[in-house]
Amino acid sequence: MIGVFKQKSSINALLLFIYALVLKFPMFLHPVLPVLHKEDNYFYRFILNALDTLFNDTAIFFSIITFFLLFTQATLLNSICNYHRILPKPNYLPGMAYILVTSLLQDWNHFSAPLLVNSVMIWCWYKMVSLYNSHTSIGVVFNIGLFVGMSTLLYMPAIAFLVLLFFALIVMRPFRIQEWFVGLLGFTSPYYFLILILYFSHQLEWKNLIPDITFTLPALPGSIWITLGVALLVIPFIVGGYFVQNNMNKMMIHVRKSWSLLLVFMIAAVGVILINKAGSYENWIVTAMPFATFHAAAYYYPNNKILPRIVHWACFIFILVINYFI
Repeated sequence: MIGVFKQKSSINALLLFIYALVLKFPMFLHPVLPVLHKEDNYFYRFILNALDTLFNDTAIFFSIITFFLLFTQATLLNSICNYHRILPKPNYLPGMAYILVTSLLQDWNHFSAPLLVNSVMIWCWYKMVSLYNSHTSIGVVFNIGLFVGMSTLLYMPAIAFLVLLFFALIVMRPFRIQEWFVGLLGFTSPYYFLILILYFSHQLEWKNLIPDITFTLPALPGSIWITLGVALLVIPFIVGGYFVQNNMNKMMIHVRKSWSLLLVFMIAAVGVILINKAGSYENWIVTAMPFATFHAAAYYYPNNKILPRIVHWACFIFILVINYFI
């Protein structure tokens, strides 16, 4: 599979869809209704209520939407990596890695607020990477801030991604104080509309605007299968980081900065996990994009292809076991 997806062929788009369907077909065999958590914010609750009304609490429709979101996230990430030359040659490894990574934990195949945040933040990362060569940065910075602010209205702990916005301005742009203010203005813009809605619905109180943030350590894995899934996330990530570091001197400047930004994305995503302890692993999906990109590097760079193939097939077989037989 690695050899197939390492090539940039038009047929690989179809193969990626089939690959995703094989790994994620149990989503349709055992559909799950979404569960509200206290961290889910106004915008997500509105979306979920609308979908509940539309689908009449039919779980299979949520599985279809979830599959569509995960597949579009994979293809979007793949397109971004190819467009910005994150890996030396265009290929489908980032998309393949994203499908693989998001199948290692079963909770990541549930419809949830963090899943929607993931779509928003993949787009934001694309725009942040584009800042390096942007000649009209003010509008781009505002849009990034706007979408980061919207992500917090989907899932409150996503406020940790505000750090990513500021780091992107430090790394990708020369310091201009107006860009920082524009980014903050974009971030707060969704809250202006929220204040108006709360005011006209007679719910305008500080407790409805100021998030209750507490930092807690995530729960230890409750089963051997979750432990193995986490291990299969971390080990290729470390291997990919090693090869990225070894090849830094061969990369263009904006590609080096993009990898640095991706690493900060991971740190911010861990911050999302640590804010207000969740009762499941659904919120961990915000780490899927940086995990998948470093996994793709672990599959791309090694000259000896035996190790990448072993890692890939270990992940693939593990996913089939937990999804079809556990």
